[in-house]
Amino acid sequence: MTTLNFTKLDGLVPAVVQDHRSGEVLMVGFMNDEAWRVTQQTGYVTFFSRTRNTLWTKGESSGNRLAVRDVLIDCDEDTVLVKAERLGDGNVCHTGERTCFFRQAEGITIP
Repeated sequence: MTTLNFTKLDGLVPAVVQDHRSGEVLMVGFMNDEAWRVTQQTGYVTFFSRTRNTLWTKGESSGNRLAVRDVLIDCDEDTVLVKAERLGDGNVCHTGERTCFFRQAEGITIP
């Protein structure tokens, strides 16, 4: 079983979720040890909600679940990249967008 380092961010690791086919970044959340174990056991992406102080599996209420297809762990073992298949209507963001990254930043100089 793969070990993650949960000591750096008060027991949390960032979890970047990416579409397993297109590579599009869908969302970023946090996992604690329990969310990591639930994700491993169920095959569905589960996070720890910092605002509600509880676990939540993406798509519990909307049906837009994220089925794990692969997981990569960074070199420091403190961040995970989850490659997932979108279930339901495929919209991941709570706003109804397909991804949480839909707003273009303004005022950035791009060389």
